Amino acid sequence: MSILVSLLAFLVAISILIAVHEFGHFWVARRLGVKVLRYSIGFGKPLFRRTLREDETEFVIAALPLGGYVKMLDEREGPVSPEERHRAFNRQALWRRFAIVFAGPAFNFLFAILAYWLMFVVGVSGVKPMVGEVTPGSPAALAGLQPEEVIVAVGGRPTPVWDVVIQELVNGIVDGRKVPITVQTPEGTTTELQLDLGQVDGKLEPGELFDRVGFHPWSPPIAPVVGQVVPDSPAARAGLQKGDRILAADDRAIDDWRELVDHVRARPDQTIVLQVERNGQRIDVVLHTAARDIDGETIGWMGIGPAAVALPESMRVEYRYGPLAAVGRSLDKTWRDTLLTLKMFGKILTGEASVRNLSGPINIAVYAGVSASAGFARFMEFLAIVSLGLGIINLFPIPVLDGGHLMFYLVEMVTRRPVSEAVQEMATRIGLAILLALMLFVFYNDIARLLQP
Repeated sequence: MSILVSLLAFLVAISILIAVHEFGHFWVARRLGVKVLRYSIGFGKPLFRRTLREDETEFVIAALPLGGYVKMLDEREGPVSPEERHRAFNRQALWRRFAIVFAGPAFNFLFAILAYWLMFVVGVSGVKPMVGEVTPGSPAALAGLQPEEVIVAVGGRPTPVWDVVIQELVNGIVDGRKVPITVQTPEGTTTELQLDLGQVDGKLEPGELFDRVGFHPWSPPIAPVVGQVVPDSPAARAGLQKGDRILAADDRAIDDWRELVDHVRARPDQTIVLQVERNGQRIDVVLHTAARDIDGETIGWMGIGPAAVALPESMRVEYRYGPLAAVGRSLDKTWRDTLLTLKMFGKILTGEASVRNLSGPINIAVYAGVSASAGFARFMEFLAIVSLGLGIINLFPIPVLDGGHLMFYLVEMVTRRPVSEAVQEMATRIGLAILLALMLFVFYNDIARLLQP
């Protein structure tokens, strides 16, 4: 069911975002007098086709929903009757061509603003940003952060949920600066700390933010009760079952899930004895752990997951804004997310951030399913993030992307003559090779994430 939800959510999301992008090209072209022959969502065999008699524009939904295009009247692609030459794209003034091409990414940014606005108006649910374990000697510990303190602001910006805290921390790490953090103690007093994120060394790796900063979010104690058993895993072969409670490992008492994880991780390819309570009876289970390499470290693995733990209601937070206040919030978030994305791309290009931060269709599909299951507001947030990404990537000066065409137009502005077709053709081939290599790499990243235990 989760795979089906992810697939359906991905298809809905990508179809919406492609439609928005291509509608930008379509709408501006029509407004500037250019004839649009086809507006297509997807590639390949048409599943739906309708032609408007008003201008004979063909609207198509095709079988492969991983892209789209707007085909305009153009003398470079076929003969054009003399009476319609003034409506051909190639006959338009430079500023008109520039506006039509730029409109696609621009509509992605506008859609992100709208999606964020809807998210803020509907209301966002999240978890109160209470601090859990703090690592001694870490930037968080040096700043004076303590367990059970609630982070109420970072850099002067209110942080009602963990999502906002994470974004502000990533911003600080990317900039390599000190960030003021306002915390509320368990006694209710408020104090301001200085967290030096310039001390966070090493590449920014996905999933390692809290390890680098030196603290983790508070979480309720997780009982050492088996919630799931991976098929054909060491645990499955040893006979562990869902609902089993682990009492001890190698005669060492186990009181919570973390103790069990630490015990197993420290024993790759070793035999361990678990004392298990099952249906009121105590039994011994002997299993041999598997050895897995994670980021250069060999760890033990047995293939179980914990039973679900309910989050206390006191830790749940929902915040929303009125329609007018949400406008400012959505504009600010779009701007800040755009800057952060550009900075991250820059860090990746210079080697200061890991290329594993790049995601492809598989990972996007996973997050689409998760966000759709979390409700309308979260799905809007997901659409906004991906729409911003599409808008930014399409502005990169890579031939075959909108940014590549805009680059040619900028050259034409300077030289006062169009870039030759031979140069454009060669650049297009290079651009296709770059995109193919990038696509293969992000697919590799996605698959590696799925295989990671």
